[in-house]
Amino acid sequence: MRALKLYGKEDLRYEEADRPVVVKPLDVIIKIQAVGICGSDLSRYKKIGPYVPGMVWGHEFSGQVSQIGSQVKTIKVGDRVTGCPTLVCQDLGKEECYYCKKAEYARCESLTVIGARHPGSYAEYISLPEKNVVKIPDNVDYESAAMIEPSSVVLHGYYRMKITAGDNVVVVGCGNIGLLAIKWAKILGANQIIAIDINEEALASAIQAGATAKINSAVSEPIAEIQQLTKGLGADCVVESAGSPITSAQVYSYAKKGGAVVFLGIPYADINIERFYFEKIVRNELTVLGSWNAISAPFPGKEWEATIEALASGALEVKSMISHRLPLAEGPAIFKRITHRREENFGKVMFFPENIK
Repeated sequence: MRALKLYGKEDLRYEEADRPVVVKPLDVIIKIQAVGICGSDLSRYKKIGPYVPGMVWGHEFSGQVSQIGSQVKTIKVGDRVTGCPTLVCQDLGKEECYYCKKAEYARCESLTVIGARHPGSYAEYISLPEKNVVKIPDNVDYESAAMIEPSSVVLHGYYRMKITAGDNVVVVGCGNIGLLAIKWAKILGANQIIAIDINEEALASAIQAGATAKINSAVSEPIAEIQQLTKGLGADCVVESAGSPITSAQVYSYAKKGGAVVFLGIPYADINIERFYFEKIVRNELTVLGSWNAISAPFPGKEWEATIEALASGALEVKSMISHRLPLAEGPAIFKRITHRREENFGKVMFFPENIK
């Protein structure tokens, strides 16, 4: 089969790879129908490089089951599915760690994601354990299903934050995770949803996604505008989804006293926090949360169930976020374009393997 393999920084190749086969009795082989680019893929491509040079990459996908192991009971050949890309102790043949024993899977000491040390989904086929394979309803198309994982990442953060109906929410960074955070804030009953970014096209997308106000932090001071919009209080919930060292230091000032800040973005750099911002944590008695991955118990978690239900009911719409639909063979070229873009705007980029006609 053909696949995208990452060999080093900005060294992505479309080439032959071994097609997965059933090895273990609980293996499920999936023929991939759609697979999207994650923001973390872009950071690894540009800044970090692969865990294992030459590894088949990617982890946001959907597809159809083509083979199953002898002990698979809940999945059958032909099922339309998505896949939770996270592997924990049980999947890696290790004794369960302290956190897996408590069913706190997002904190697993051995946690890894396909595309890191195990073959990923930028390919024609992929193998996953049965418990990682999630069936999708007939009225949820493959493109939408390929975005169930990033949607679940956002919901995991909101569940940690305990967002409630009527809250005022600030979302910092209006990339794909930020747009999903806006969409979910609306579904969960937020009063105001204030989007912050430095890109006007991203802010326009935020309004389309359901934001009630936008702030371009490159041209105006967010604190004053947030205070005005929230009658001098600040936001109940602040979502940091930009992954910027600058915004990661500033977000504490956007929350009201007793408010909460959740970090979904990863800055991949040192963060220097001025006293003005840091003191907000103490003086305003903020709850500051990290949110990692998209899984809970029972595995893969209610984040996945809620996303699928929202897509099936029409409450959540994600296809409008897709800006590019491309054959998988164009992977190396599009990653380079995104990394070195000048004027071109990218939303969610969706690939389709060569087996899709």
